[in-house]
Amino acid sequence: MSAPVLELRDVSRVHGSGDTAVHALRGVTLSVGARELVAVMGPSGSGKSTLLQLAGGLDAPTSGNVLVEGTDLAALSKRDLAAVRRRSVGYVFQDLNLIPALTAVENVMLPRELDGVRSRAARAEALTALEEVGVADLADRFPDEMSGGQQQRTAIARALVGPRRLVLADEPTGALDSQTGEAVLRLLRARCDAGSSGVLVTHEARHAAWADRVVFLRDGTMIDETGYATPVEALLGERR
Repeated sequence: MSAPVLELRDVSRVHGSGDTAVHALRGVTLSVGARELVAVMGPSGSGKSTLLQLAGGLDAPTSGNVLVEGTDLAALSKRDLAAVRRRSVGYVFQDLNLIPALTAVENVMLPRELDGVRSRAARAEALTALEEVGVADLADRFPDEMSGGQQQRTAIARALVGPRRLVLADEPTGALDSQTGEAVLRLLRARCDAGSSGVLVTHEARHAAWADRVVFLRDGTMIDETGYATPVEALLGERR
């Protein structure tokens, strides 16, 4: 078997200290291989977004280790960590984080340019990614000239552009209608089938059904993990 693209080894994250300490994650261990899409589910405040932030190197664990393609993120300098995020990790944020002063195509091509790809090649890659999510005709629009759903698709294109090996998606269909949301999940599934790995945070069982495995969190702890021997809907029903 090939080495996992993403590993969390006994990872905990505590915010604050003493009586006010908040345990966002408690001893979570998770491995995601190539061509695998893992859905993360759980109630609000269960640690889902914290898990993604740690997986993408946007935050550091209080204890434990996070490895991307075998590299322990804690061992990297800030510069090398930024390079890993640009080259290996695509991230779809809940709040999108598009740069207002850049057009859609400029937002998508930015990480490729920062990684040394020439402008013409980066633009071509960005246009392809925008076409994949159905907004190539909006390439020259600024974020405030697009609807929420169009901005969301632009953010997804930015996460998928280039040879990203790990795609982290935090409720990526939140601002999309059901048909467009299904198209985005199909695209994420196809990227994983082609060799990448994906972690999808979602509240929707029908969205989790695109995944190979589902991980359930509650109060920062992994309480269950399943493939599809047991339907997701049944598991959700048991926890109500």
